[in-house]
Amino acid sequence: MTTLTFDRSAASNSAMGAQFDGDGTNFALFSDHAERVELCLFDEAGTETRLDLPHMEGGVWYGYLPGIYPGQRYGYRVHGPYAPQEGHRFNPNKLLIDPYARQLTGAVEWNDAVFGYDVSTGDDLTFDERDSAPYVPKCFVTDPAYDWDFDRALFTPWRETVIYEAHVRGLTMLRDDVPQDMRGTFAGLASDPMIEHLHKIGVTAIELLPVQAFLQDNHLIDKGLSNYWGYNTLNFFAPERRYLKTGEWGEIKEAINRFHKAGIEVILDVVYNHTAEGSELGPTLSFRGIDNLSYYLHGDDPRHCYDTTGTGNTVNVAHPMVLRMVLDSLRHWVEEMHVDGFRFDLASTLGREATGFEREGSFFAAIRQDPVLSRVKLIAEPWDIGDGGYQVGGFPWPFREWNDKFRDDTRAFWRRQGGQKGKLAERLSGSPVQFDHSNRPATSSVNFVAAHDGFTLWDVVSFNDKHNMANGENNNDGHNNNLSDNMGVEGLSEDPEIIARRMRRVRAMLSTLMLSRGVPMMLAGDELGNSQDGNNNAYCQDNEIGWTRWDNAERSELIETLARLSDLRKVHPLLQETNFACETSVTWRGPDGSQMTEATWGDDDAPLLMDIASDEDRLIVIINGGDDAVVDLPDGGWTIAFVSEPETATLDGASLKVGWQTVVVVKLA
Repeated sequence: MTTLTFDRSAASNSAMGAQFDGDGTNFALFSDHAERVELCLFDEAGTETRLDLPHMEGGVWYGYLPGIYPGQRYGYRVHGPYAPQEGHRFNPNKLLIDPYARQLTGAVEWNDAVFGYDVSTGDDLTFDERDSAPYVPKCFVTDPAYDWDFDRALFTPWRETVIYEAHVRGLTMLRDDVPQDMRGTFAGLASDPMIEHLHKIGVTAIELLPVQAFLQDNHLIDKGLSNYWGYNTLNFFAPERRYLKTGEWGEIKEAINRFHKAGIEVILDVVYNHTAEGSELGPTLSFRGIDNLSYYLHGDDPRHCYDTTGTGNTVNVAHPMVLRMVLDSLRHWVEEMHVDGFRFDLASTLGREATGFEREGSFFAAIRQDPVLSRVKLIAEPWDIGDGGYQVGGFPWPFREWNDKFRDDTRAFWRRQGGQKGKLAERLSGSPVQFDHSNRPATSSVNFVAAHDGFTLWDVVSFNDKHNMANGENNNDGHNNNLSDNMGVEGLSEDPEIIARRMRRVRAMLSTLMLSRGVPMMLAGDELGNSQDGNNNAYCQDNEIGWTRWDNAERSELIETLARLSDLRKVHPLLQETNFACETSVTWRGPDGSQMTEATWGDDDAPLLMDIASDEDRLIVIINGGDDAVVDLPDGGWTIAFVSEPETATLDGASLKVGWQTVVVVKLA
């Protein structure tokens, strides 16, 4: 490599990471406790050139190198005290990934050299002198230029939003009409067959499991498994390369561009609560070696990470420069990649202050005032495993929240658990106990009956118990309280009668989801009757267990059910109401048409009627969780607008016959 000299007059600390300006690249890295920072450049043969960053202000080390262009590989070595008992774990023998790297090459190879201590001893107070560079991904200088062809954010109103949670790889691996070389990539995700399918079922936003670069866990590799879901982030800016057909990040931009032209938003599931480095016994790959004390939370003993995530560490978003990194990452995905929003994994962790969870904390306040981030869709997974971590309903506007109460109460009602009618009415109403406060709208609740974590919807009606033996943990992992019911046979069945019963209940649950106030979210494959063979924790199953199966012909009628429900939501704004205190009135009625009494609320076998009316429209949603029934409708001329189980409802004047476990919607003629 030719001799390189920093241009001191062109150096800047205004932007972090590697910033290419057309003539060269400015490098900037934050480390408040470092004593020296080396920029390490690699040529195509892997030869390393080390240069000390010449400037430091406020803990930001920086320098400008002329003649460094996109494609240049680099990393850092950071010098400072190795004093674990004081929280410092600097080790310049370890090549470190730039937290702001836009692209990475290669994967972490599990070698003892990637640990800052002598891992063979198990003692993190020891110091390891082996060079980790051969085993660590290199960062890439990138050029952000891309012709967006006048792409604009869609800003679909929350009241019109229908979310489809999917895995970039798993969604298309078994889709025959997607070209083989595109399956499992962003190119396949945004292919014509997929966009056509999403249009048919009324999807307005696709929510993707993590696409930021993540680590393949060593313990899974030893078992012949892999980290499939990706909740183990290695870098907050760089994309996961295996989702790219050519390895170039422009593929993501092209996919988002295609989705936007089709009227579909893209939401990313992001993991800013922890990183892939794990506890103090984990590898030194990036943050730990750059400035362990700044980037991670520590308890009373700074030697140990403070863990509220169950992964070994917690990102210290209370530190202003770490918070800046997270916000810069979010803005990068919005401004450079044009994503439309984020779902924050274990979001309670991001709201933790010195006194515990704080809904007015620095992270939420920073996003709410940000002119870019406050405008996109923001969804919280409102819990973590720490004390006081369950915070459903506790997040500030404009955040929306995953509502697991909707999932649990809907499943319990339809499996005829008993005593659930009042709870289901709460969910149909938008869960006002949780969300009707602080001027929050009904769309604060993201309703779902199945998500990536847990049983698929078909498995909810096919298995009483989890079947996770393929995960190699003796079936000890995953939830035990699935609120499921196999309807007579444990596991998948070819019995037409069993299939018909299961179809009936799945249709009823999907109908409940789409007819409730709030934002409906479906799990990819639930419209196909997709099964994971009873595995309710398929995080490590990058195979046909975890992939979406498109060949369930006998259950394809579910697609038509969702299509009809989506059309119904579009035609009747009553089903999209956002305000709890609104002109739209809701009256709860019993099967005789009169308003509910204490007796009818307690009658598990009697249908529940939700009478929704405005000056322009009126609908009645009939929820029959029991056996065949007859319902007397209020006075008026009614017609059937929707039946979850076709040909099981008949209307004779004001008398409606409803089949067992069926949802019906009637409207004024």
